[in-house]
Amino acid sequence: MKDIKAIVFDCDGVLFDSSKANRCYYNQILRHFGEPPLTPEQFAYSHMHTAKEALAYLFKDSEKLEAAQAYCKKMSYMPFIKHMVMEPYLKILLQKLRPKYKTAIATNRTDTMKHVLVEHNLVGHFDLVVSALDVNRPKPHPEPLTKILDYFGIKPNQAIYVGDSQLDEIAAKAAGIPLIAYKNASLSADYYINSLQEIEDILKNGRRI
Repeated sequence: MKDIKAIVFDCDGVLFDSSKANRCYYNQILRHFGEPPLTPEQFAYSHMHTAKEALAYLFKDSEKLEAAQAYCKKMSYMPFIKHMVMEPYLKILLQKLRPKYKTAIATNRTDTMKHVLVEHNLVGHFDLVVSALDVNRPKPHPEPLTKILDYFGIKPNQAIYVGDSQLDEIAAKAAGIPLIAYKNASLSADYYINSLQEIEDILKNGRRI
């Protein structure tokens, strides 16, 4: 842990409990087109992937998919951001990490990410934010993480990634970055935590939880 220079976070499921917000968002789209609400499987997929990938998963018919994509371009995510619940201790942790450590976000969110940061007063708390709009290949491809490594000029073992999904696990492994699994013991990770506060202990003592 002595060589760690950057702490990278996923957004949904790590920085925020955004399950209600995302469920409401996609259910509104489905309702608009006369489709039933998200099934558990549909929600699990949509919650982890980009909006573009989620729509393609939800609308198999090409005409409906095209209509759904057009509808989403006119539909604002802003009303749903209020349903996102910031994880306890997040702002305190960020204040403690900086300036010793660089902080970054690697997320499959697209243009909604900047609004999330504004709404929850997190602008300026991260040195770099990489969304799906900033890469050619979003997670599970490692490009979002390697982009962060390149930006800071550091090696994979000098960063640590906090994620909660299989996409995060795959991306971290491909990038060679140690993974902290957040509230998900089923992942193959270097560390397991249930509170962001535990990150301090990992950085200080390097203990595996």
